[in-house]
Amino acid sequence: MKSLELKVPPAIVIFFFALLMWLLTKPLADFQIHFLYQDWLAWLFYSLGGICILLGVHQFRKANTTVDPRFPDKSSSLVCTGIFRFSRNPIYLGFLLILIGWAIQLAHFLPFLPIPLFVVYMNYFQIIPEERSMQSNFGSDYQRYKAKVRRWF
Repeated sequence: MKSLELKVPPAIVIFFFALLMWLLTKPLADFQIHFLYQDWLAWLFYSLGGICILLGVHQFRKANTTVDPRFPDKSSSLVCTGIFRFSRNPIYLGFLLILIGWAIQLAHFLPFLPIPLFVVYMNYFQIIPEERSMQSNFGSDYQRYKAKVRRWF
């Protein structure tokens, strides 16, 4: 399984999970759950997710370091400012929020089931390998940052 570490771009992972969530609604389409302001709530999650992603990318660009998560060894600086003061992984948090919005918009209980699997996948195949690289690159600075700021939120 280590062969999957840092190999699949997170955008493809989120697309796969979104497709899986949609497919899960098909066999039991009669079990849809609709409620007042459902679309508004979905768009709130989409918006919050998009904001997290944009702020994370902005901070990386501002620090002049790589945004490509497949190559964490190319990180030229440790970003601890802006949204990174609250989450070590705001872009992945943004993806998670978007998937939650998608589950709400699909109006079914089954699309919520893969969401914890997304978190597990991202932790195991993306975040932990990134953290090993960050520890190697930035040593005690990264250790202090890690002790202060949570992984997701």
